[in-house]
Amino acid sequence: MFYIDPVYFWYVLIPTLIISIGVQIYLKSTTSKWSQIANGSNLAGALVAHQLFTKTSLNGIPIQHISGNMTDHFDPGADVVRLSDTTYKRTSVAAMAITAHELGHVQQYQTGSGLIKMRGFLLPALQFSPTISYISILFGIWFNMTGLLYIGIIFFALMVLFSILTLPVELDASRRGLKLLDEAGLMVTDEDRSGSSAVLRAAALTYLAAAVTSILQLLYYISIAKRRG
Repeated sequence: MFYIDPVYFWYVLIPTLIISIGVQIYLKSTTSKWSQIANGSNLAGALVAHQLFTKTSLNGIPIQHISGNMTDHFDPGADVVRLSDTTYKRTSVAAMAITAHELGHVQQYQTGSGLIKMRGFLLPALQFSPTISYISILFGIWFNMTGLLYIGIIFFALMVLFSILTLPVELDASRRGLKLLDEAGLMVTDEDRSGSSAVLRAAALTYLAAAVTSILQLLYYISIAKRRG
């Protein structure tokens, strides 16, 4: 018979669904609204990036077009910013804000941000943490091996810590991005300012939701270990 632990159902699954769905609805509605409003400079995302490189202390790096929606990202390994269809070519407030956010990440790396260094310190461990964590937790539960379960919990905690550290990194990138727009003189209208802040705030909520749900999952695993211990 199919069975779901009531503790997991009420304290992990339901809260996770509510948080995730709520955040996605808010993000979609916010980005949709500000994607329909042109920024005051009437610049597409690619040109916003060019202006930020030209008019601020940022060192210029390639800006590439990538297919998809909300697939924008900075790739520190390749040292390139990739902007999606809805950002690269459009002149909306949302496109400007998202571009600025990604260049905020560029500035973090170019200035040696402490937050980036802290998160980067965990990256080697995260290459194998998910595999070890889930295997250890699964076998620990199946074979009632509390010690193995705790090993899985420790490695899962590393992933949770990474998720928690990601939130201030993203908030800092947004703060830097908005400041770059100011420095470049691209905050032309009140809508530019309020819309950019709204879009980046909505995006930040996705990282907050991820951190909260990962914490709930960790607490659930700990509760299983305590019940079996």
